[in-house]
Amino acid sequence: MKYAFYPGCVARGATPELYDATLEVCSRLGIELDIDSMRSASCTGSGVLQEKNERLADTLNARNFALAEKSGHPLMTICSTCQGVMSQANKRLTDNPEYLAEINADLVEEGLEYKGTADPRHLLWVILEDVGIDKLKSMVVRPLEGFKVAPFYGCYIVRPSVALGFEEHPDRQDSLEQVISAVGAEVVDFPGKTLCCGFPILTINEKNSVKMVANHTLDAKGRGADAMVTPCPLCHLNLDGYQPSAAAAAKTPIGLPILHLPQLIGLALGLDPKALSLSKHIISTKKLLSELAVAP
Repeated sequence: MKYAFYPGCVARGATPELYDATLEVCSRLGIELDIDSMRSASCTGSGVLQEKNERLADTLNARNFALAEKSGHPLMTICSTCQGVMSQANKRLTDNPEYLAEINADLVEEGLEYKGTADPRHLLWVILEDVGIDKLKSMVVRPLEGFKVAPFYGCYIVRPSVALGFEEHPDRQDSLEQVISAVGAEVVDFPGKTLCCGFPILTINEKNSVKMVANHTLDAKGRGADAMVTPCPLCHLNLDGYQPSAAAAAKTPIGLPILHLPQLIGLALGLDPKALSLSKHIISTKKLLSELAVAP
């Protein structure tokens, strides 16, 4: 299985531990990553650019899709925000051939054309649909038994469902829970798992953003979670990076480790925590690793 790999901006900048862990886990799972074909890819525009200039955002994404098509491999990302933005852009482009033709006219200068065949998918879905949950289970050498994990999807990988293929792939709705169970851990369900982490409003309303972090992490911890896992690096930035501020605002300690999806899987596959960069988090994972009898 080979994929045109689109890591997104954050995984190469603010959360490099996600990128490192992805390379390790994909290698172990037999997921081959074509990095070179997407080196000149641009940012998807996050959720911000499409609100200000949808045409520009769609052009940037069509360019990325064209690069993936040129590689001959399906497109894979590790960012939920990128997934949501790309899925929405792709639906607009493929639903309207005339609009796609207009966008392609802007790509001619680079010798690119998007033919409408890209199907951007998150690593989470690739594991679910291409690798298979049964195969993942069979590869577990360090079952995370007794380990309680709260799933946190965030916004962009669950809505709008019409653009994310939920009708064609209903298993995507509980994909995180399936992975958590597959690695031997116990799922800790909580209402906030599909809500916003607060990152999008961080720069304009930090108080409420931090409050959202406190609500999610305290709720999950109160239900018994030892850690939280997310497929979104932006959610990780807020839930991990602003957790100390959230604890101070809530006037109560939290200390809930936030794991990137590949880190959780990597632990179960027996990978060294150092290779998974588990020491790079704001909220320490040392206690978590000691409880799992894994040297940090």
